[in-house]
Amino acid sequence: MKKRNLIIFGGVLGIVALAAFVVTRSAWMGSGASAQGPQRPRVVSVELARAERKPVPVDVDSIGTVTPISSVALKSRVETTIVSVHFEDGAKVNEGDLLFTLDARQIDAQIEQAAGMLAKDQAQLEGAQRDLRRYSDLIGKGATTQVNLDNAKTQADILIGTIKADQSALDNLKVQKSYTIIRAPFSGRISAANVKVGNFVRPADTAPLAIINQMAPVYVTFAIPQRVLADLRDAMAIGSSKVTATIPGHQRSEDGKIAMVENSVDSTTGMVTVRGIMNNTNETLWPGILVATKLTIRTENAVVLPTVAVQRSQNGNYVFAVKEGVAKVQPVKVDRTFQGQSVITEGLSGGEDVVVDGQLLLSDGTRVEPRARKAGA
Repeated sequence: MKKRNLIIFGGVLGIVALAAFVVTRSAWMGSGASAQGPQRPRVVSVELARAERKPVPVDVDSIGTVTPISSVALKSRVETTIVSVHFEDGAKVNEGDLLFTLDARQIDAQIEQAAGMLAKDQAQLEGAQRDLRRYSDLIGKGATTQVNLDNAKTQADILIGTIKADQSALDNLKVQKSYTIIRAPFSGRISAANVKVGNFVRPADTAPLAIINQMAPVYVTFAIPQRVLADLRDAMAIGSSKVTATIPGHQRSEDGKIAMVENSVDSTTGMVTVRGIMNNTNETLWPGILVATKLTIRTENAVVLPTVAVQRSQNGNYVFAVKEGVAKVQPVKVDRTFQGQSVITEGLSGGEDVVVDGQLLLSDGTRVEPRARKAGA
């Protein structure tokens, strides 16, 4: 019995000693925390950019095709041979430049023959007219009959018609001879010649002698969504629309204006075909090439900021706007994006600082410390 009491007494002393140790340690830790003072709130390092209000183009990007305004396939209009070729393959030619000379010797002989027939009939007409004058004098004196006078007049009229036919045949041959000289109908670039000196050509040939494409100006044809058609027509009415065509992979581009809008919308795609005319003075655009087109409909003042600043949630788009070192959630409405920028129509008025890097560590009311401002908005 005495031994059991000793065990119980020892256990109570152990519990009391443990409680004293815990109380002493807690007091010591509490005094240490008091000495350190209250903990500082968390500060997140972020990168900022400024929302700016500035003129922003309203444009539509598309893929277009360059087509020449004028293109002609040169063909022979007479059956003959090539005498000479006066250009180099792929060369630039001007309107009126001599390109091909065809053999005209046969036509020259036919012209000489037609001229001889005309001269013979003119001589016969002069004789018939002399007979007509002579019979006219004799009929007044009663020295001939009316039949002779009428026959002379008929013969003169026949020869007049014959001379007209001869003259027409001669003119036709001269036109045929003009076909033996082939000149450039307009300025442009000519293809490789499909025939060389000595080749026989004829009008029935399917392959052309060469092809000339007008290079300046040129058309750029592309398609735009039907939703921007009304705005485009308004811009065309005041002359504010512009087209820029850029060669993919290069910085070279050409500017132009709208030349034509197709009179119907493709019901299967909801797209309408638009054609722009580009000056192309330096021949930057080549017929048949695919280009990146940018149709600028108008320019308007709007608030823009880097697209990376815009966050998305179930409630819509928002940004973290920073004021006096505190990040606040600011709901915004994005109208469109272009070149890494977002156009904001609601939520910002311009001049606000927004977070473009570090948003994952932020919540509404978090204190932030800017690292550096992103160049430009």
